[in-house]
Amino acid sequence: MTVREYRRSAQSTRGSPKVHVEIREYQRQIVTSTPDTPVVLVLTTLGSDTDATSFARTLIVEKLAACVSILPQITSVYRWKGSIEEAREQQLLIKTTTVRLPALAERFRTLHPYELPEFVVIGPADVEQLYEKWVAGSVES
Repeated sequence: MTVREYRRSAQSTRGSPKVHVEIREYQRQIVTSTPDTPVVLVLTTLGSDTDATSFARTLIVEKLAACVSILPQITSVYRWKGSIEEAREQQLLIKTTTVRLPALAERFRTLHPYELPEFVVIGPADVEQLYEKWVAGSVES
């Protein structure tokens, strides 16, 4: 399709009642959820030499997480056993639900290579309803 053909097709649907109805329906669904959303975000780090993608895939395959975002390498500075340490790590953002959190925590302990891994659970103030439904559906067992 050429640019000209695309523009013509876009112009022909601008006034279409069907398009306006679909847009209004989508906008109606994009309403924020209640503060009691079941969606939570779990933060953890893995060493830069650890296969974070395999770790993430395991959580997804086992329906413990709907999505795991692996951020680019970071430098962490922390106190460990009386010394100040510095390490290259990868930050992971794990999206799941409060229902799946206990199973995630249990599996997490068997997968994570650290002696004391970061496992910080953050409850969002608000989550868009369609996203909330997707997360919940993705981790249903």
